[in-house]
Amino acid sequence: MFSTKGRYALRVMIDLASQDPSQPVPLKEIAERQQISKKYLEIIVRDLVSAGMIQGTSGRGGGYVLCRKPEEYTAGEILEKMEGTLVPVACLMCGAEKCDRESFCRTLPMWKEFSDITHDYFYSKTLASLLK
Repeated sequence: MFSTKGRYALRVMIDLASQDPSQPVPLKEIAERQQISKKYLEIIVRDLVSAGMIQGTSGRGGGYVLCRKPEEYTAGEILEKMEGTLVPVACLMCGAEKCDRESFCRTLPMWKEFSDITHDYFYSKTLASLLK
């Protein structure tokens, strides 16, 4: 299950993708359009800035802009930056210790298939495609 942080981050990114990329968008405007608390959005945009996904400018005329074109961002990338891995079980995580049960685990193929489907689905959705 995805937290509000991940879901709201997607909404912020889609909102920014729908705006003029040459004009920083004030957080207050995003909060109003998305009906999300400005205080909570401050936490989310801070994390998005730290992740190098958006850029912020302060002062008069300040706000946030995407660092790349909308078609260069995927929902999977955004969700993983905010939520962590999309992998459903620890044994499939990148760098995980080899599981002693791997050679005879009857559920591993199911988890692997689910992980691949989830990854492929969310990484196939770009901000540009979500705007349509």
